[in-house]
Amino acid sequence: MTYLEIIQDYSLSALQWLAIGFAVFLLGMSKSGIKGIGIIIVVMLAFVFGEKASTGVLLPMLICADIFAVIYYNRHAQWDIIKKLIPWMIVGVLVGVWVGNDISELVFKRLMAIIIIGSVLIMIYTERKKSDTIPTNKWFSKTTGFLAGFTTMIGNLAGPVSNIYFLAMRFPKNEFIGTAAWLFFIINVFKLPFHIFVWGTVTKQTLVLNFTLIPVVIIGFFTGTYLVKRISNANYRNFILTSTAIGGLIMLFR
Repeated sequence: MTYLEIIQDYSLSALQWLAIGFAVFLLGMSKSGIKGIGIIIVVMLAFVFGEKASTGVLLPMLICADIFAVIYYNRHAQWDIIKKLIPWMIVGVLVGVWVGNDISELVFKRLMAIIIIGSVLIMIYTERKKSDTIPTNKWFSKTTGFLAGFTTMIGNLAGPVSNIYFLAMRFPKNEFIGTAAWLFFIINVFKLPFHIFVWGTVTKQTLVLNFTLIPVVIIGFFTGTYLVKRISNANYRNFILTSTAIGGLIMLFR
């Protein structure tokens, strides 16, 4: 099939193209540091492609945006934190591959909703405690890493889980963004073979669609970097909580 034939084979309406374009623009913004809107992206793409299929459509664009993020925020990455989380994220991804490969689309959707709402409730609880204590328990990082790996494989939904961790660690804005950028670049590349060879959600057809949408990702990324510079650390935390909660409610009641 030719490039145009593959695009036409999706049979997307103008409204669906608009929704996809907006979601991909938000994707670029989210990787620039406008955290919390990742759930909204997942929900919009799930509406168009279905829950499981949308994870494969989204992943290559996530990796593309990750590349821009690690270049832009590289000097702010906290590698001691990355080294703590990555091994447990890999375990979570492997469990997610196994679980997600054998469940129905309805159960997959319900699991995504539970993950989002649970994450939002924990985020609200931790913020209301108003504690300045930074968690040092090893099980906190191990559990967070496992859950982040599992949720990123099940539905590219690790954002809320990682947000909880980085908020609890009291990271300043740039360290938050830089550490998350490298963390998810590594784990998204690790996930790619499973989407291609096990789930079959990344295909020639989805890659053609990705190639069409990458310019929108780039525009969203640089729009986001402009906005991040103008958000204070305090307002940044509030924005993450609010946008994550809204996305969770959308998933719950859709």
